[in-house]
Amino acid sequence: MAAPGENLKINGDRLWDSLMEMAKIGPGVAGGNNRQTVTDEDSEGRHLFQSWCAAAGMTMGLDQMGNMFARREGTDVDALPVYVGSHLDTQPTGGKYDGVLGVLGGLEIVRTLNDLNIQTKHPIVVTNFTNEEGTRYAPAMLSSGVFAGIHTQDWAYDRQDANGLKFGAELERIGWRGDEDVGARKMHAFFELHIEQGPILEAEQKDIGVVTHGQGLSWTQVTITGRDSHTGSTPMPMRKNTGLGMARVLELVDEIAWSHKPHAVGAAGHIDVYPNSRNVIPGKVVFTIDFRSPDLAIIRDMDARLRAGAQKICDDMGLEVVFEKVGGFDPVEFDANCVTAVRNAAERLGYSHRDLISGAGHDACWINRVAPTAMVMCPCVDGLSHNEAEDISKDWAVAGTDVLLHAVLETAEIIR
Repeated sequence: MAAPGENLKINGDRLWDSLMEMAKIGPGVAGGNNRQTVTDEDSEGRHLFQSWCAAAGMTMGLDQMGNMFARREGTDVDALPVYVGSHLDTQPTGGKYDGVLGVLGGLEIVRTLNDLNIQTKHPIVVTNFTNEEGTRYAPAMLSSGVFAGIHTQDWAYDRQDANGLKFGAELERIGWRGDEDVGARKMHAFFELHIEQGPILEAEQKDIGVVTHGQGLSWTQVTITGRDSHTGSTPMPMRKNTGLGMARVLELVDEIAWSHKPHAVGAAGHIDVYPNSRNVIPGKVVFTIDFRSPDLAIIRDMDARLRAGAQKICDDMGLEVVFEKVGGFDPVEFDANCVTAVRNAAERLGYSHRDLISGAGHDACWINRVAPTAMVMCPCVDGLSHNEAEDISKDWAVAGTDVLLHAVLETAEIIR
């Protein structure tokens, strides 16, 4: 494959202006964004992206999950396209860059190639996947999951939000349900640029993260049942305190995760306590344990130790416990050739870099099942994400997009 010249760079000012323009749609309350999936704000952001793609001479495809595919033609009509992109939807209190950088970075690649009159053998397709965040409609990465055959389309359409509104109906309502069969497209490769959502790159002063793996994830919902009773008049030996039982299980979770350092992690993110009154010993708790590791055997070990250990804790305390697996996916190993293209690009451009294991889920994790895939990451301030205070520097955004440009061009085969 022909490698692009070291002098090829994107237009950093244009990329940054596009990020700031998109951030005006669905503003948050504290400087970030609330552009949740299949809302009116999501539709407005899609229209803006579509208008930019049309101005760049691309044709837009739209599938039945609302996934957007903006295509720049290659010189070989039979060559499979190189796809690049991420998502435009945000958390309810999200930042300006999570996902958005990957979509608009892909757009900037096409704009740069147009500026320089550069052609590629393979077409380039810039993609916006619907509902990556999974905050309004669970699970996360819903539409890329349907694309990769993980979920059925009917099941995805039936997902309901907190108000009982179904995903399929809301997608239709905002006008972004296409006719194209989901997953019908074939890819030569897929690249996703994303902010790290972690502190490693900034702490080590690295410009680029070369993502080699994605952590697997296991969610287990734990329900512990005891007996509600008065906090003041119930003697200590006669209590069936589910709050105390949960505390001991959470300590166990921490011990289990530490036993598989440095890459394994574990915590409870969702906790409900009943009746949640100041003067009532809780008689029921429901919480979800989130275990993650790049090694499937470790995830299975953590799950098994959780169930055995929590069962013993509850048996010893006279409590009942029920476990339910409520989500998860296996670890991801990204394509060696695509990863090498990212690493080569960083080295050609003189950017400092290091290998990373992504601790979060991304559309690339599902697309990796159907096409050669890799990810590029840039630092974010204090590793903060899914927060309106999420921040990156313009230089970080430009470096990540420059690396994305070169990796895509190496894979799409630049025509001199």
